[in-house]
Amino acid sequence: MTIDPVIMEWLQFAARWLHVITAIAWIGSSFYFIALDLGLRKSADLPAGAHGEEWQVHGGGFYHIQKYLVAPERLPDHLTWFKWESYWTWVSGFILLVLTYYFGAELYLVDATKIDLPVWGAVLISVASLVLGWFAYDLICKSPFGQDNVRLMLFLFAVLVALCWGFMQVFSDRAAFLHLGAVVATWMSANVFLIIIPNQKIVVADLKAGRTPDAKYGQIAKQRSTHNNYLTLPVLFFMLSNHYPLSYATEYSVIIAALVLLMGFTIRHFFNTMHAGGGRPYWTWAATAALFAFAVFLSTFPPSEADESQTAAASAKPPTRVAALMASPDFENVSGIVMSRCAMCHAAEPGWAGLAGPPKGVALETPDQIAAHARAIYLQSARSHAMPPGNVSYMEPSERAAIRAWFDGTAH
Repeated sequence: MTIDPVIMEWLQFAARWLHVITAIAWIGSSFYFIALDLGLRKSADLPAGAHGEEWQVHGGGFYHIQKYLVAPERLPDHLTWFKWESYWTWVSGFILLVLTYYFGAELYLVDATKIDLPVWGAVLISVASLVLGWFAYDLICKSPFGQDNVRLMLFLFAVLVALCWGFMQVFSDRAAFLHLGAVVATWMSANVFLIIIPNQKIVVADLKAGRTPDAKYGQIAKQRSTHNNYLTLPVLFFMLSNHYPLSYATEYSVIIAALVLLMGFTIRHFFNTMHAGGGRPYWTWAATAALFAFAVFLSTFPPSEADESQTAAASAKPPTRVAALMASPDFENVSGIVMSRCAMCHAAEPGWAGLAGPPKGVALETPDQIAAHARAIYLQSARSHAMPPGNVSYMEPSERAAIRAWFDGTAH
């Protein structure tokens, strides 16, 4: 199914906007409750069954919060459930995945230099990785192996690094990092939907029926909540990485992904320790800076000769859609416009000072590259004036019209 590029752009924008809004709500509440939980204090006048309390001030008012490990003797009539933020973050993220990577699979998901997958095959692998990834993670957590949290976290770290390597073998580099984040985000949201909330509902049902709830349900939910806490920052990095090719499209990007997972741990360890009253372990920031510097260093290595030869071989046989765009009688004129107005920045070695590589990894130096990125060129320079930025290369209105006529006459 073909969707008008302008409509698709706005659909993606709407989905991304919703995704950011719900993610802010989910991550904000998650970080708040982790800080609250770790900051609880004992006092002599706590009610029976209360684990701890904390006083907070915000917005000109004071809040007195108490936590019960199982439940209070009497359940209040009003009970707020924190779940919809998590659910809609995942739903909106999946919608964005479909709109960007499934509808745009030939450009963003499939990399013919690795495996020339049909679109349906790439989409099937994508969906299967999300579904099977959750079931595998859940089984590991519920197994005897998962009872040791330290051992479990080390194993999950190894699994995620291996998964990143696997994605790099079948998807484009950009899609590989995105899918690593999507798998982890699925774990996190499913933890809320299938573990944390159901366990809390069991406790509530027992309380209403006059039964004493089993504390194990809270312990299980606590383990999954801890996982969510330590995985949040890496997920944010992987979701933002598509804007920064030096993170995902270099020689050692799998190692960079591993370093990102470690940085997520060191940063959260600082805040968790501080909120728990254990001081401020500033060494974690030094460790984070060292890990980040190592990631920057790794990104400076150029692609291997094998990667470059594969890319050259793939470009000799462009996809059908790209070939059709290149066959247009207007293409020679359009490619000349793009090369003269855009390639000063969008090149393997940009001529514009301050650019280490082509913006967003998009090079427009050859006809096949121009045709492959036709939709983006059309939206950025023909349907809007976003590119060139500030019109620094003086693209003329007639040139924008030529690009518009070429795409409208060929892509529909």
